[in-house]
Amino acid sequence: MTMNHRGTHPTTVGCLLTECPWWMRWRRSACTLRRLSSDVWKPLVPLLCFSTTLVVVVLYALADRLRSFVADIFIPQYHYPFAVPITFVQVLVTLLYLLVLHAVGLAPLKPYSLSLGERLLVPSICGSAQAVLGVWAEASAHSGMYPLTMGLLPLLCVGWSHGLRLALLPSVHLMGLITVITFTSVTITVSQGVPSVEVLEWLYAPLALLLHSLSLTWLAKVAENEHRRHISSHISPFDLYFTLMVNQSLVLGFLCLLHPEGPQALSEGSWHSLLFMGYLLAILLLGALQNLLVDMAALAFSPLAAALLHTARGLTRPLYSLL
Repeated sequence: MTMNHRGTHPTTVGCLLTECPWWMRWRRSACTLRRLSSDVWKPLVPLLCFSTTLVVVVLYALADRLRSFVADIFIPQYHYPFAVPITFVQVLVTLLYLLVLHAVGLAPLKPYSLSLGERLLVPSICGSAQAVLGVWAEASAHSGMYPLTMGLLPLLCVGWSHGLRLALLPSVHLMGLITVITFTSVTITVSQGVPSVEVLEWLYAPLALLLHSLSLTWLAKVAENEHRRHISSHISPFDLYFTLMVNQSLVLGFLCLLHPEGPQALSEGSWHSLLFMGYLLAILLLGALQNLLVDMAALAFSPLAAALLHTARGLTRPLYSLL
């Protein structure tokens, strides 16, 4: 070991040799390994983001297609078009999702905050009403007016984003591309013919579009404000979504008490049939998964990302006819 000129203490040169304590050598090795791993993973970040986005889009498309298939069998066969009770139970299933994720440690949740719940009241009411209208459209609207109108969701989300002054706004080039794709898809669908549309569809389809776009944009605005307000104590998207679901459960539960479909949903269900229970459970689980993916996209990224995820299948389907 090298000593200093007084011969009392070891110098730094000696500490760099093997006589250095084991814990200091382990710390240097760990720091070196961490720097090397960060250098290796940094070029792969765009690829990982793209892969994650692709997985989410494919998962949502599969869930949407499977839910539509099951609903087309379940609702006509069992004559169970009760939109409000189905939406209410679906929100309860989503809350169960979140509590299970919290229990296993995958999504730590903070307790429900009344002040945060008040700030999320507008997206809670709008989202609840839009979800009820969506289930109603599956059961009673067969002209295609509802999905056709919902194709304009990305454009309305951008409009609301400018109106609410969100910090993250899409570029002009991206908006031009989305506008071209949207109007091309809508034009192709209309040119193929739209069956006769009932009066309620003319009313409910634009209303659902307005409510859904406002809900997603307001949700993103609240998330943006919360991140600015609580920089030190971070609020995760799961905390915001949990508060949103608690609000929606209260809104829809109160609506079930007032709506005449509440008692009918209990009396007219074929609860003795396992097939009925299986179909209903599949609709609830798949619908809860879809809502989770869309709302989390709005919370974590932007309302435009959530709108594109929700309408990607409907917008791209007419474009296949051009190929």
